[in-house]
Amino acid sequence: MFEIVSEPIDPRQVEAAVAHDGAGAVLTFAGTTRDSFEGRRVVGLAYEAFAEMAVPEMRAIADQAAARWPGVRLAMVHRIGEVPVGEASVVICVSAPHRGAAYDASRFAIDALKERVPVWKKERYEDGAAWKENAEFAGEEP
Repeated sequence: MFEIVSEPIDPRQVEAAVAHDGAGAVLTFAGTTRDSFEGRRVVGLAYEAFAEMAVPEMRAIADQAAARWPGVRLAMVHRIGEVPVGEASVVICVSAPHRGAAYDASRFAIDALKERVPVWKKERYEDGAAWKENAEFAGEEP
C-alpha cells in the first residue's frame, strides 16, 4: 500500500497491508500536525504532492528497506490537502520478523520519505502561513 490520499488516514488499514503470520513485530509511525512551531501557534497544515512521482518513490523506499532488512514489509500513506491539528499527515507501517528490524526500517522510511518524496507542506499559523522545506531535503539534521 503506497498512496497519496485527501481524506483522513486509517492506521489500521495501513497495518493490515503489512501484517502476516511471519511478522513478530508490526510498527506504526504516524506523523501528526502539532499545535505550535518555534513559538508560533499552528492552526493546520496544507500538503501538496506530485503523486505520479511520489508513489513510485515510496515503493522504491520500501524495496530498499526490504533488501536491507530481510523479511520487512512496508506501507506508506501520505495525506494531501488540509490536515488539522492532531490528525495524521503520514502513516508508515512496517512488519518484520523481529522488532529491531521494524524500528530500523521505520526510521529509514520516514527519513527517506522526507528527503526524496515530492510532498510540500504549508504551515498555517494564527498570524499567517509559510511553505516549509524538510530539514532532510535541505541537508540539515532533522
